[in-house]
Amino acid sequence: MFQLRYLHRVKHLAFQATKRHFTAQKEKPVLTLFTKNPCPLCDDAKEVLVPYMDRFILEQVDITLPENTAWYDRYKHDIPVFHLNGQFLMMHRVNIKKLERHLSRLEQNYAVK
Repeated sequence: MFQLRYLHRVKHLAFQATKRHFTAQKEKPVLTLFTKNPCPLCDDAKEVLVPYMDRFILEQVDITLPENTAWYDRYKHDIPVFHLNGQFLMMHRVNIKKLERHLSRLEQNYAVK
């Protein structure tokens, strides 16, 4: 009986740790970078983002892939382009003040939940 309770407790703790990890990841905003290869401006932008990487999940979308033709048509002359949680944020280069302002606002909203 003791082993069964112990096993149940271990499973419960593992579930809680997984849940916390998933929740923490879920609460981080998603910064989407629309890019292509090669893209020196995109490489520069990613370097600028390095100090902020713990505050968001970086998702990269290669606009040259066949499934991304809509993004290619829209952004072919403007990359890098950034969306934050699906909303346009900035293009051509990283605007640190704008990024900071939007991230802080989102972090405050997550803290209230």
